[in-house]
Amino acid sequence: MSVQMNNEFGTIEMSSDVISTVVGGATTEIFGIVGMASRKHVRDGINEILNRDNYSRGVVVRQEDDGIAVDVYIVVSYGTKITEVSKNVQERVRYQLEHDLGIVAASVNVFVQGVRVQNDI
Repeated sequence: MSVQMNNEFGTIEMSSDVISTVVGGATTEIFGIVGMASRKHVRDGINEILNRDNYSRGVVVRQEDDGIAVDVYIVVSYGTKITEVSKNVQERVRYQLEHDLGIVAASVNVFVQGVRVQNDI
């Protein structure tokens, strides 16, 4: 799937993989995030943390009338406040999409797929 934007010069078409990469990069920079999780955790394995090449498996992008809707699947670090981490993900994803791609996100939905203890080694 791709997202289309129209402006005075013509049409811009962006692949959902591009959007997923921007969303995944913005998400993994937030304190309290262990990594991205697969949206199909039963099939892909619940313990798998996605790397940069697989962000599209942890992000769903849908085009709507008033912008795009983004679903982000994450794994949170044990001991962090899940509501604060989720709120930070929503704000950061909205900002990065608007700043980097010029796309307005109508909604950013965060799904916490797990909590993991971080080893400080």
